[in-house]
Amino acid sequence: MKHNVILVVLDGLNYEVARHAMGHLQAYVGAGRAALYKLECALPALSRPLYECILTGVAPIDSGIVHNNVSRLSNQRSIYHYATDAGLKTAAAAYHWVSELYNRSPFVAARDRHTDDPKLPIQHGHFYWNDHYPDSHLFADAENLRLRHAPNFLLVHPMNIDDAGHKHGLDTPQYRNSARSADVILADYLQGWLDAGYQVLVTADHGMNNDRSHNGLLPEEREVPLFVLGDAFSFNQGAAPKQTELCGTVCELLGVPHDKPVCRELLK
Repeated sequence: MKHNVILVVLDGLNYEVARHAMGHLQAYVGAGRAALYKLECALPALSRPLYECILTGVAPIDSGIVHNNVSRLSNQRSIYHYATDAGLKTAAAAYHWVSELYNRSPFVAARDRHTDDPKLPIQHGHFYWNDHYPDSHLFADAENLRLRHAPNFLLVHPMNIDDAGHKHGLDTPQYRNSARSADVILADYLQGWLDAGYQVLVTADHGMNNDRSHNGLLPEEREVPLFVLGDAFSFNQGAAPKQTELCGTVCELLGVPHDKPVCRELLK
């Protein structure tokens, strides 16, 4: 396979809320142009460890990124490393912890917020550090990177759903409406990405609980969505992807050498 890929990580999005609140994404599913799967996130159900898990395929207990305050470069091989080694172009519009994992740590805003460096794993980036940074701005940042650089792999990582969960909890209008808002923003971009030939995965790192947190074993904390869109996907409802298989599956789509686990049933 040789496809360009956009990976959207909607931070803090619980599976059940994604299933019933993301009307635009579900329209693609209903039309047979997408599929939705339920993933169980790795443990602990915390953000930085699961960014590392998604992008490297390595569980936190093995990566050593075991909580949010482990601030260092990853010592694992990520999608970004495989892609740049294969001569592909990479980009991310994401929370600054992603920059700290794969580019430079600690994050220095004046240096790292806007990144253009072909020698780095994430060659082109717009990074933010406030959890209430508007999702609308983050998606515009991502589209700016796509239009300017035509990356083969682009990470899009907004934070407002997680922010609403921490402020209000899972079973609240604010949390659900933040998910609905992200779905509406996605509606401005999805078809354009697909028309440009991108394969699109929309997932989350972890969910949310009614205590306005996440870190444990409750289904609402661990169960997250995976929507897949694009002509390289099988839409096989029998597929059972794992969060640790996302890295390898993206590498398969990109057509780059890698040594990560893959969910073959997701792909044609």
